Amino acid sequence: MDRKTPRGNRLGLLIVGLLLTVLGCLAVARGTGALSRIWGPAGEPLVNGPVRDTFTRSPWLWWVVAGAGVVLALLGLRWLLVQGRHSRLGDMRLASGPGGFTDVHTGGVAAAMAADVSAHPAILGASAAMVGTDAHPAVRLRVVADETLPMEAIREQLDGVAIPRMRRALETEHIPAVAQVSLEEPPRNRRTVA
Repeated sequence: MDRKTPRGNRLGLLIVGLLLTVLGCLAVARGTGALSRIWGPAGEPLVNGPVRDTFTRSPWLWWVVAGAGVVLALLGLRWLLVQGRHSRLGDMRLASGPGGFTDVHTGGVAAAMAADVSAHPAILGASAAMVGTDAHPAVRLRVVADETLPMEAIREQLDGVAIPRMRRALETEHIPAVAQVSLEEPPRNRRTVA
């Protein structure tokens, strides 16, 4: 499946964590007076005379600060958009040649897989989605099962029925599948008295 998003998240969190650690260490050093030669005594405000003088002599520094803020805001927005991105497949080309090509709508294949999984009487519901690329398709499956159903029965339904049928439909020997299973109490039969 797509590993770029988690890798990017880890890298981004590492950078932000290191930056905050450095800033925290600088704040502790400033508070203890270890940086008194650079920033003045610990009791003096951080934005002191030399800092104010620097910004007064170089008014373009405000534009640099504003630009850095905009860049950070755009990076944050991009990060948010990437979190919501999904890599669902629409149509998948199975074969092409001089006589034409064969496409399959992956939504139908995923719905058929969900129906195959739901065929087990103790599985209360299932939904599936095809993700990845044409070259490397994969399946994400959500299953709601009776809490008394052994996990082995769910695995047998997937390995013995649903996944082999999907592999035949997509004409592939290998298709990764990730199943998220929720266990629930089965619904009680309600009786209506007239």
